[in-house]
Amino acid sequence: MLTASHAAESPAVSTEHSKATLITSTDTTDGSSPLHVALRLQLQPGWHTYGQNPGDAGEPVTVKVTAQGATSGQSDMVAWPTPHRIRDASLMSYAYTGDVVLPLTVTLQPVSGATSQPETSRQTTLTAHANWLVCASVCVPEEADLSLTLPYAAPTPSVQAALFDHATQNSPVPSPYQASITPGGVLRLTGSDLSPQAVKDAWFMPDQPGLIDQAAPQPLKVENGALTLDLKRLPEFGADQALSGIVVLQDAAGNQHALAQKVAVAKNGSDGTDTPATGFLKLIAFAFLGGLILNLMPCVFPILAMKALSVARLGKAERRTQTISAVCYTLGVMVTFLGLGGLMLGLRMAGSTAGWGFQFQSPLFVTLVTWLLFVMALNLLGVFEFLPVAVGSGTNPHKHGHLHDVLTGVLAVVVATPCTAPFMGVAIAGALSGPPVAGLGVFAAMGLGLAAPYLLLTLAPGLAARMPRPGAWMQYLRQFLAFPLLASCVWLLWVATLEGGAFVVLLLASGLVLLAFSAWLYGVAQTRLMQNGHTRGTTALHGLALLGLLLALALAPALHHAAPQANATNAGSGLPKGVEPFTQARFDALKAEGKPVFVDMTAAWCITCLVNERVALDIPSTQEAFAKQGIIILRGDWTNHDPAISAFLKARKRDGVPLYIYSPAHGPEVTLPQILTPGLVLQTITP
Repeated sequence: MLTASHAAESPAVSTEHSKATLITSTDTTDGSSPLHVALRLQLQPGWHTYGQNPGDAGEPVTVKVTAQGATSGQSDMVAWPTPHRIRDASLMSYAYTGDVVLPLTVTLQPVSGATSQPETSRQTTLTAHANWLVCASVCVPEEADLSLTLPYAAPTPSVQAALFDHATQNSPVPSPYQASITPGGVLRLTGSDLSPQAVKDAWFMPDQPGLIDQAAPQPLKVENGALTLDLKRLPEFGADQALSGIVVLQDAAGNQHALAQKVAVAKNGSDGTDTPATGFLKLIAFAFLGGLILNLMPCVFPILAMKALSVARLGKAERRTQTISAVCYTLGVMVTFLGLGGLMLGLRMAGSTAGWGFQFQSPLFVTLVTWLLFVMALNLLGVFEFLPVAVGSGTNPHKHGHLHDVLTGVLAVVVATPCTAPFMGVAIAGALSGPPVAGLGVFAAMGLGLAAPYLLLTLAPGLAARMPRPGAWMQYLRQFLAFPLLASCVWLLWVATLEGGAFVVLLLASGLVLLAFSAWLYGVAQTRLMQNGHTRGTTALHGLALLGLLLALALAPALHHAAPQANATNAGSGLPKGVEPFTQARFDALKAEGKPVFVDMTAAWCITCLVNERVALDIPSTQEAFAKQGIIILRGDWTNHDPAISAFLKARKRDGVPLYIYSPAHGPEVTLPQILTPGLVLQTITP
């Protein structure tokens, strides 16, 4: 058995700014005991690197260790020592300087057949790949591949064991205190030994960045048995979100004690924080307001054709008919919202990153909606009626029945889903992060908000009485409102082009021709049915119309299997001057360089996004302001599903587009509203 001491440190990889080695706490291994290893970075004076939470700038060290040979295994997470706080103007970083030791543990398992070898010939080779960022006045990314071989023997401490002991002494220990945080950002620790005499200063560092303004002061208040730190929450830190991190307590002598602290969400108390019930009621209110405002969003405009006709019809309908019509419309809206919400909740529970409007990322869904709007436009133009009519009944619109109202409600939701109205972002994020039953309640409130104006019109006799008297104008209005639907078809055709290319456009347009032919035949059959009753000719026309419909639907499988093409925006073409395609790597690189970034998350099927671009973003005055401030614009196109954009949205508690983030060179991110004006953008980006 080997007894001599071995140097448990790998050959060094040196740069101008640091020297990296792989070290172990023992010179040997017995092949079964956990092996304590560490990445050792010896930094030049004035340089630093970053920990798990780098703060407002920087990147954490990454390292992975693998064992091979007589035993195998992989390392777990780094046991991060307590970092130092480094303030630079309005930025706060958490970093390490000098001789940095980042410990890891490798769990070993014997390799099959290795035990038959003599102990003197057994050995375990450790390999590691590490990446780190070293910064002074500039930041330099560095990496190293390290290797170290240990012989098989009873473990004996190495000369590097003292480095592990020092790292342990400088690492946080589990906190003995209970901790909670209020929606207002008050972090509270409770413990019998917390007193003004024992704690003279304290600060808190979350494990993850982006939750609090890390450079903001943390006012301390200590009473007997309680300590509070007033943290400045960022918008991405949800009111019902727990967190963990490090609390550093300093006594009167200047000694610091770092505690690994888990922080729960504070219950309702004298500080006026919300109970779960109050928080749920707020989500319901936000959802209702979001659904109400959705009636005014540009993406809902095509459905105004159906609503306008329904309102006009109320002028000569009986009171009971009015109420039933509104209830049926509301039923269609509510059921569709609940169905869509249930689908999103199910996908989230299954691990999907599907967000609001995700169905418009499918060329098949876009095509089906285009066909539906086109058929409705033909109906408004009088090519055919939705339901067959009896001989001599005329074309009284009341004969459509209440199925028309239900379908109108369904269509309202389907066409509204590409947009995220104000208040909806918070409501949807809360619905998807809470219990399924509560989430469905939020989606139901959103549906009620969308249906509320039409429902109110029928339940308030004074409003209905102000409607114009029925007359010939209704027929002209009906025909005129077909053209917004046709314009919407053109928009959706453009979306389909971006998503699937020329092949999808060919199939979509072919379906339009078949549907138009079917609608015309069906309309001719209806006219002949009213004039002559049932004949062989009307039966044949009905059959041909059905055949045309079936031929159009037969194109759906080909649309379903059409491969989406790369988005024009993400490919880098079609972007305005000075706008770059979004990638997470580019965003991170710009932040590491300390440059201001404006992120525009958009999609071709989101009319709100397109309007904001035309009105507030892609105009000369705004572009000149971006250039003057040196702001880099990154535009992410979510027209087709993009996991990187989905992850970016989810990290910022959003489930749909548009999303506008301004990340200044110094300071926290700013989330802009969904509706932009040039003045709002300029006010946000101007120091």
